[in-house]
Amino acid sequence: MKIVSLLPSATEIVFALGLGDDLRGVSFECDYPVAARALPHVSGTALPAGLTPAEIDAEVVASVEAGASMYTLDNELIRTIGPDLILAQDLCHVCAVPAGAVDAALAVIGCQAEVISLDPHTLDEVVASVGVVGAATDSVEQAAEVMAELRVRIDAVRRRVALLARPRVLVLEWADPPFSAGHWVPEMVVAAGGEPVLAHAGEHSRRLEWTEIEAADFDAVVFMPCGFDLDGAIDQAPAVLERPELQGLSRFFAVDANGLFSRPGPRVVDGVELLGVLLHSTSDRIPTGGSRLR
Repeated sequence: MKIVSLLPSATEIVFALGLGDDLRGVSFECDYPVAARALPHVSGTALPAGLTPAEIDAEVVASVEAGASMYTLDNELIRTIGPDLILAQDLCHVCAVPAGAVDAALAVIGCQAEVISLDPHTLDEVVASVGVVGAATDSVEQAAEVMAELRVRIDAVRRRVALLARPRVLVLEWADPPFSAGHWVPEMVVAAGGEPVLAHAGEHSRRLEWTEIEAADFDAVVFMPCGFDLDGAIDQAPAVLERPELQGLSRFFAVDANGLFSRPGPRVVDGVELLGVLLHSTSDRIPTGGSRLR
């Protein structure tokens, strides 16, 4: 089977199922595992490089209002690959090429690939996405093993924090303007022994006002700017920490959004495990993927 993945999370799932050799093309954002970086890029971004968070937000809003795509597809490369299966999404038109756009492109280039849209909204649906890919690739048994292991790890975190105090946690997935992290992230907080603030499980991330943040009651902030790794979050964090609404806050963490939170693949379980440490440990030793900045 020749597989094309337009999602970093789908690429991770394919490798987790032992099907890396079947991947023939990926998106420009597919950087994990390392082997994915050597594969041809069938999609790119229309965003200019070097923009600030506020400028990125403005570009995204303008593109959405104009009905323009944030991403490009290399139709000629897809035609050359002739994939049997394309993994896409319709969850967020800002995050990757929508499945509908893929169908339209395939009609133009004359490709008969099956297009599967992976659109999880909850933590369990993230895990279940492994099963969806497994069913499409005749890897049902491997998928069942991967999903079982992921659920065991989540349950282990739940048990470890079950009797601990539950801090109220504000998760910011964008800085300017501020956005709360929705979808599966609130459930990650709950599984790690916290209470999400200004967010609800399974619902879309939403734009916040700083006055709304100032009025909220929370014990910690976890900063995970979508599309950035830990270094990117740390670089952006000073501007957030300077906000007057956060001056009384004593716990502020920056984390690797790309690796552990924003991409709905197997590594979100690593994110749950990281949160379980960040929210409850009194040690200065922070696991890989996170940093305490206050």
